Amino acid sequence: MAAQALSISQTPSLRFSPGQVVMTIGVDDLVQQGRLNPTPYLRRHLGGDWGDLDDSDRRQNDAALKSGEDRLFSSYQVTPGLKLWIITEWDRSVTTLLLPSEY
Repeated sequence: MAAQALSISQTPSLRFSPGQVVMTIGVDDLVQQGRLNPTPYLRRHLGGDWGDLDDSDRRQNDAALKSGEDRLFSSYQVTPGLKLWIITEWDRSVTTLLLPSEY
């Protein structure tokens, strides 16, 4: 995985700390090609906007946010052919940006 600094300092409603933020090679390639800016999606994730999840998954994330005992998962449809997943580990030590095919 490639680590790259993302600017999240202007996230007004940060609901949790992301820990170390990393992205997979697939996401990094898209960023390098100028095909993806992951920062807005990371801000949404950190603000508790879980993206394109069903109600059950949203409730599970909300419960995990309160309890601190489970990971946090978001899914964003960036373009019709591009989906971005963001996963923060249960202990909030690492947040990973990845493509579904890299899971």
